[in-house]
Amino acid sequence: MALVTKYTLFAIIATIANILCQDAVNRLYSGQYDLYPSMISGTLVGLVVKYLLDKKYIFLFKTKSLLQDGQKFILYSSMGVVTTFIFWGVEMAFDYTFKTIPMRYIGAVIGLSIGYWMKYQLDKRFVFRQCT
Repeated sequence: MALVTKYTLFAIIATIANILCQDAVNRLYSGQYDLYPSMISGTLVGLVVKYLLDKKYIFLFKTKSLLQDGQKFILYSSMGVVTTFIFWGVEMAFDYTFKTIPMRYIGAVIGLSIGYWMKYQLDKRFVFRQCT
């Protein structure tokens, strides 16, 4: 399978995991600040799913130890800080503008799509550079 196709598929899988988690959190709590716990939870779930898929199938990286895996995950997560703010910004903008949960999720999908494209560029250059 071509790298772009695999990466796109994994981005879709992580996006679905993110949105499902957000939806679950929204069902548990739908108060005044419900956007924030749902975004944070979804981000964490999506991050772990995407890391595991990228590490194994995109960059073909095998860790030698739990310590190395932890260090790689921290670096991978660090590269995602800026892209996470882009994703959150778009999702919050849609939430603020349209004031509906479905439109919030559309904003999340748009923000995640932009973020994942940028994240691949960062991961390829800084996180998994010895793998490509």
